[in-house]
Amino acid sequence: MTNLTDDRLIILMPEDTVVVVRCSISKGEILVINGAKITLDVAVSMGHKLALRPMSVGDKVLKYGASIGSAIKDITVGDHVHLHNMKSDYTATYSLAGALKE
Repeated sequence: MTNLTDDRLIILMPEDTVVVVRCSISKGEILVINGAKITLDVAVSMGHKLALRPMSVGDKVLKYGASIGSAIKDITVGDHVHLHNMKSDYTATYSLAGALKE
């Protein structure tokens, strides 16, 4: 039986829309996500997220089965998911600086 998702990635919950990267992966590496071969177009560090499923603008980004943000751009399978293509559900800004003001 072949592995449907690369061992360098962790699927935390079945309903998640992202996977977590277990180790740094270089740009150009080929990953397998849900049985599809994806060429990584950027380097990603351990702990970062890649799209497990396609997401459209406004779709919720799910990690641990919970929404951690919303897509602000269309996201394809294998895309690096971070503040350049999602907004946080926890802070109104892209950084904690605005949230920490009194």
